[in-house]
Amino acid sequence: MHPPDSWIDLLRAELQRPLPGLEAQRRMAPMPSRGPYFDPPPEGARRAAVIILLYPADTGWRLPLIVRPAELAHHGGQIGLPGGFIEPGETAWEAALRELEEELGVPAKGIEPLGQLSPLYVFVSNNYVTPWVAAIDHRPAFLINAAEVAEVLELPLANLLDPAQNGVFWREHEGIRQRVPYFAFGSHRIWGATAMILAELAAVAGASRS
Repeated sequence: MHPPDSWIDLLRAELQRPLPGLEAQRRMAPMPSRGPYFDPPPEGARRAAVIILLYPADTGWRLPLIVRPAELAHHGGQIGLPGGFIEPGETAWEAALRELEEELGVPAKGIEPLGQLSPLYVFVSNNYVTPWVAAIDHRPAFLINAAEVAEVLELPLANLLDPAQNGVFWREHEGIRQRVPYFAFGSHRIWGATAMILAELAAVAGASRS
């Protein structure tokens, strides 16, 4: 498989260069933070992986995000990337592909790995997350697992590169008033660790287009 766009080759090359890491992630980090996003993960942190799957559409490249069912005990109603824990004997890439198929029914066949983004320690869940970027040459046929996914959002990559789609809201959580940056998509706000990961993708994708 080779996606029909030479930009993908540029993105792949950019992902092999030194990544912007904290510089990009901090832009979308809620502040003040209730914990150490940017410290090394503790020894007991669970390893996890997520996948950013780029696919072509009439209006440019898109990627799927998932809305978690509101009734879930953890992350209920939140927007995230397909992914989950790395099981014993798995690589981060294998875990990301397995979770993509389990959550969205997208098999690994035809998916091309482009590279990794910077790992991120998510202190709220004690997960150390490795984000993979991948591409496929067609829109996948999504078949959601209703136990884990309430809705699929097909986010245009262009939204991440458009400053007009950036916003900020304020929230109070556990007695702390936080300034929370987000990416807008329709009526949705994409924030927290997912936005931090996507901010680095935006920085890398922007560099590959310049």
